[in-house]
Amino acid sequence: MLAYIIRRVLLMITLLFLLSVSVFVLFQALPSDPARLSCGKICTPAILAGNRHRLGYDRPLLEQYTTFVGGIFNGRTFSQDSPQPIVCEAPCLGYSYARHAQVLDLIGKAAPVTFWLAIGAFVLWISVGVSMGIVAALKRGRWPDRVIMGAALIGYSFPSFFIGLVLLFFVIIQWKLLPIPSYVGPFDNPVKFLQTMILPWIVLAILYIAFYMRLTRNQVLEVLNDDYVRTARAKGLPERTIVVKHALRAGLTPIVTAAGLDLAGLMGGAIISENIFGLPGLGSLAVRSVVDSDLPMITGLTLLVASLIIFANLVVDLLYAVIDPRVRLT
Repeated sequence: MLAYIIRRVLLMITLLFLLSVSVFVLFQALPSDPARLSCGKICTPAILAGNRHRLGYDRPLLEQYTTFVGGIFNGRTFSQDSPQPIVCEAPCLGYSYARHAQVLDLIGKAAPVTFWLAIGAFVLWISVGVSMGIVAALKRGRWPDRVIMGAALIGYSFPSFFIGLVLLFFVIIQWKLLPIPSYVGPFDNPVKFLQTMILPWIVLAILYIAFYMRLTRNQVLEVLNDDYVRTARAKGLPERTIVVKHALRAGLTPIVTAAGLDLAGLMGGAIISENIFGLPGLGSLAVRSVVDSDLPMITGLTLLVASLIIFANLVVDLLYAVIDPRVRLT
């Protein structure tokens, strides 16, 4: 077990290194010029060249990359030749000249919004999707199974942005059941927080609920046909014990795999939900950064999200042995 963990951690470090190289080279190769963002309204070639030198974009690409990586561990200083240099403490992911703030500070302000959005949607889709999938498996071929699978098909059919716009128009604008979304922290005003987040949670969770209904149903049906489940029934064990302790636990492995990766990769769905409901999270920050061609901000966000996905892979692999005793990590 320990040797497996060490190998997985070393592999994760290698992947993070390759990821940082790929992301840095990719965004530096884009036609947008980050030096132009700090140029102001009057941008002459001389001013642009001076900004490019001050920001370090006239240096070789390898030197730029080593400076970027060094900033993550040791910090770095931007605009060293100016009267007021910008000191970025470690871990430093860069400085956004479009917003005049450090990338990590901007991410830190937006991350709690996306965190609560992801956690709420995750709890919703896991609880509803898995429970409905179990019911559909136990009622296979009967009307509850058909109703649940029909609802899953409908959930797959409608894109998230359409569901979000429909809920926004009818629930908030037309029927006025909820106030206009205005994000506050869960500990500042819990009632207003729930009023703001309930619709984004639903929009983000609907597609995943449909997926987990079908996945859970298929896994439970597959495990219920195994020999050890039939043996448990022959011994007279209660059906609840058979389903929860034997069938569901053995079928959780692909569900945990999907859940871990989906939770880590929620940026795509967060972009839709946050922009529809005006939430100041990482998704909205990513959209504004792309529109403004803010390459330091885009690079930092990409590295953050990709690192979360790699870390989630490691956690999911380690959970296999806990969930299913038949799995042995060697």
